[in-house]
Amino acid sequence: MNKHGGKREGAGRKPRSEEIKLIEKLSPLDDLAMDAMRKGLEKGNFQFVQLYFHYCHGKPKDTVDLNTTEMVNHDFKKLVGAISFK
Repeated sequence: MNKHGGKREGAGRKPRSEEIKLIEKLSPLDDLAMDAMRKGLEKGNFQFVQLYFHYCHGKPKDTVDLNTTEMVNHDFKKLVGAISFK
Protein backbone atom coordinates (compact mmCIF):
# COMPACT_ATOMS: atom_id res chain seq x y z
CA MET A 1 0.00 0.00 0.00
CA ASN A 2 1.28 3.48 -0.89
CA LYS A 3 2.22 5.42 2.24
CA HIS A 4 2.48 8.82 0.51
CA GLY A 5 -0.30 11.37 0.16
CA GLY A 6 -3.82 11.28 1.44
CA LYS A 7 -5.10 11.78 4.96
CA ARG A 8 -2.57 11.14 7.74
CA GLU A 9 -2.85 11.27 11.52
CA GLY A 10 -1.55 14.59 12.83
CA ALA A 11 -1.41 16.21 9.40
CA GLY A 12 -2.77 19.67 8.70
CA ARG A 13 -3.20 22.77 10.79
CA LYS A 14 -3.50 22.33 14.54
CA PRO A 15 -6.84 23.25 16.12
CA ARG A 16 -7.35 26.82 17.28
CA SER A 17 -7.69 25.53 20.86
CA GLU A 18 -4.06 24.32 20.80
CA GLU A 19 -2.92 27.69 19.48
CA ILE A 20 -4.78 29.47 22.29
CA LYS A 21 -3.19 27.16 24.90
CA LEU A 22 0.28 27.99 23.55
CA ILE A 23 -0.45 31.73 23.59
CA GLU A 24 -1.68 31.47 27.19
CA LYS A 25 1.46 29.54 28.16
CA LEU A 26 3.76 32.15 26.56
CA SER A 27 1.88 35.26 27.72
CA PRO A 28 3.70 35.54 31.09
CA LEU A 29 6.94 35.91 29.11
CA ASP A 30 5.74 38.98 27.16
CA ASP A 31 7.55 41.46 29.42
CA LEU A 32 10.78 39.45 29.27
CA ALA A 33 10.59 39.21 25.46
CA MET A 34 9.91 42.93 25.09
CA ASP A 35 12.81 43.73 27.44
CA ALA A 36 15.16 41.55 25.37
CA MET A 37 13.90 43.23 22.19
CA ARG A 38 14.45 46.68 23.72
CA LYS A 39 18.03 45.76 24.76
CA GLY A 40 18.81 44.41 21.29
CA LEU A 41 17.46 47.58 19.67
CA GLU A 42 19.40 49.81 22.07
CA LYS A 43 22.63 47.98 21.14
CA GLY A 44 21.81 48.50 17.46
CA ASN A 45 21.90 44.77 16.80
CA PHE A 46 20.81 44.44 13.15
CA GLN A 47 18.72 41.30 13.71
CA PHE A 48 16.58 43.03 16.35
CA VAL A 49 16.20 46.16 14.25
CA GLN A 50 15.23 44.08 11.20
CA LEU A 51 12.72 42.04 13.20
CA TYR A 52 11.21 45.20 14.68
CA PHE A 53 10.71 46.82 11.28
CA HIS A 54 9.36 43.65 9.67
CA TYR A 55 6.68 43.36 12.35
CA CYS A 56 5.85 47.06 12.65
CA HIS A 57 6.08 48.15 9.02
CA GLY A 58 6.00 44.90 7.03
CA LYS A 59 8.68 43.17 5.04
CA PRO A 60 9.63 45.07 1.87
CA LYS A 61 8.56 43.54 -1.43
CA ASP A 62 11.20 41.56 -3.30
CA THR A 63 12.08 43.00 -6.68
CA VAL A 64 13.60 41.38 -9.73
CA ASP A 65 15.65 43.35 -12.24
CA LEU A 66 14.53 42.17 -15.67
CA ASN A 67 16.88 44.58 -17.44
CA THR A 68 20.10 42.70 -16.94
CA THR A 69 23.12 42.84 -19.20
CA GLU A 70 24.39 39.47 -18.00
CA MET A 71 24.60 37.02 -20.89
CA VAL A 72 23.44 33.45 -20.48
CA ASN A 73 25.15 31.19 -22.96
CA HIS A 74 23.64 27.69 -23.00
CA ASP A 75 23.30 25.20 -25.81
CA PHE A 76 19.70 24.12 -25.20
CA LYS A 77 19.87 21.31 -27.80
CA LYS A 78 22.76 19.79 -25.87
CA LEU A 79 20.92 20.22 -22.55
CA VAL A 80 17.73 18.59 -23.86
CA GLY A 81 19.75 15.79 -25.46
CA ALA A 82 21.37 15.04 -22.10
CA ILE A 83 17.98 14.42 -20.48
CA SER A 84 17.04 10.76 -20.52
CA PHE A 85 13.34 10.04 -20.74
CA LYS A 86 12.62 6.63 -19.26
